[in-house]
Amino acid sequence: MFAVEAPLWIRGSMFALRQFLTGSVTSVFFALRIDDAIRYFHGYCDLSDDMSVERMRLAIIERESRPVRAMTREERLEHIWSCTAEPYRGYAEHRWPHASRGRRTVLFFGGKLGSVPKLLEAMTDVEIAAKLPVHLRYLPDAAAA
Repeated sequence: MFAVEAPLWIRGSMFALRQFLTGSVTSVFFALRIDDAIRYFHGYCDLSDDMSVERMRLAIIERESRPVRAMTREERLEHIWSCTAEPYRGYAEHRWPHASRGRRTVLFFGGKLGSVPKLLEAMTDVEIAAKLPVHLRYLPDAAAA
């Protein structure tokens, strides 16, 4: 990345780009030793928050130090959301109870009812497994790993 433009700052094994994404948010690159290997990461940090870069660094270390192939429930749900095509996902609208409006939904095959939307956060473990790709269905929970 140094060949693209000069960094805004360099601190040890990390540096921030001079070009801001929006406001005070910019790309920060990290070289971190995890499991005796140097690995490289990128994240967006709000430089107006003095602790933003450190929180990102610690979050990367915490996530990447877990046993391989463990996912939290939230990570599973995020994976489902990001991999579901737009016609099959959406947001709860006026037909939903007021407390559910605006929350994310995904379509499920409901048998005789056809496809029915369900709140992403309300999915059961069986429904989550059904929506995940085969290689991710039966991974251990990160908390139990």
